[in-house]
This record gives sequence, structure tokens and C-alpha cells, in this order.
Amino acid sequence: MNTTSINFESFVEWDTNPFILFNNQEKILYLNNAAELLFGYVSKKELYDIAISYAPQSFGYKTTSLSLSYDSFSFHAITVGYENEEQISIRLYYTPRIKHTEKLETTKFITTDINILLEANIALFKTKNQNPLTLLTDQDLPPFKIDQNNFSKLLRKVLDTFRSSDSINISLKLLIGQHVIIDNKKEAIVQLSIQANGRYADTDNEIHNFAAQSHIKCILQEHSIKLEIPLIQE
Repeated sequence: MNTTSINFESFVEWDTNPFILFNNQEKILYLNNAAELLFGYVSKKELYDIAISYAPQSFGYKTTSLSLSYDSFSFHAITVGYENEEQISIRLYYTPRIKHTEKLETTKFITTDINILLEANIALFKTKNQNPLTLLTDQDLPPFKIDQNNFSKLLRKVLDTFRSSDSINISLKLLIGQHVIIDNKKEAIVQLSIQANGRYADTDNEIHNFAAQSHIKCILQEHSIKLEIPLIQE
């Protein structure tokens, strides 16, 4: 079959997995929309170095299973390929989100201004902890439905893991271009990020359990916890 007249660019653009084409001087020759989003969280040099490190020994391509995380972006594999010495491409494959089998009873949720709920729980935390704390939120986030009781329990558990940290940085923002499927509907995602110089991990299992009850993705790392919260409005 002759494919020389077919323009494949649209198919690459539609792909939700990031694709980048470099030349041998680390210059980006092409990237799709998914890759543009990713470059807000990782440097060009880092992805180029990964491509070189995992490139096949001869012309062609090689797929490698590995774990990469950049903020809320998680990948489980990459494909690196080249047909000449001047260009090399890398494609990153998203780690599938956990599919929840239990139905989320959103009819019992309360439409909530998450900024107010967050500030209330931070105020409660500060009554027992004097850690320096900064808070950066998006005041333009619309109210959305959430299980206030469960989310407050989750927040209290999360904040408590940072009780001995020298300083705590909290941010709340909308994740542009990302979504989660809840009851067969596409919902936007709000990310709550809490970072410090370290934290306790003794209640990580409880945090995961509270998060799972509200279909919240929980990313636990040595110095941070990120919660990806469905922005349910109907």
C-alpha cells in the first residue's frame, strides 16, 4: 500500500500521548498538543536525554517500560525511534487511571466553594501547628459538588503528615486539558498540591482510602501530596 501521499500529522495531533521529534542539536522539530501541555512541567533537555538514553542501537524504534512522573503526568512506557542520524522521536504512554467499579453517589454531594472549605481546614490545622504556610489558590474556580465530610477528613489527614515540616506550600488550580470519567461523563480536574521539605507517611493507607471514596486520585511522594479532584457540577 502506498502511503506517501497520506498526511499523518492530524492523527499524531489527536493522540493524547505526548509525541516529540528532536534534531541532533536538541531542537524540537515537531510536537503534538499533548506534548505542549507536558512541557509546562518538564524541560526539553530532560526528555531529549531520556530519548538518547533509551534509543535503539540501530535504526528503527524501541519501546521500554518504565515509570516517569511530572507533576500530575504519569507514564508507564516510552517509544524512541530514528531513521537517520539527524532526527529522533519519543512518544510517552500515559499510565491508565484507576477505574472505579463502585458508583459515586453525587446526588448526596453538596455544591461547594472549595477555596472556602480548604481555608477552613487550614485554619483548623494552624490551631495546633505553627508551621510557616503559604497558600496560592485559583479564586475563579467554580463551585462544584463534593462530599464535604469525607473531603475534610482527607484534608485533615493530608495536612497532618506535614506537621513537623519547616514550611508548607499549598496550591489549588485547574488542570488544563485533563479530565476524568465519572458515571460516563467527562469531568475537569482540580489539583490540590501540598509540598514541604518532608512529611510523615504513617497514615498513607488511610489517605488513599479517603481519596478513593470520592474518586480522588492521590499522588503520594516523599516531599509532597497531590490530590486530583473531579470538578463535578451536575
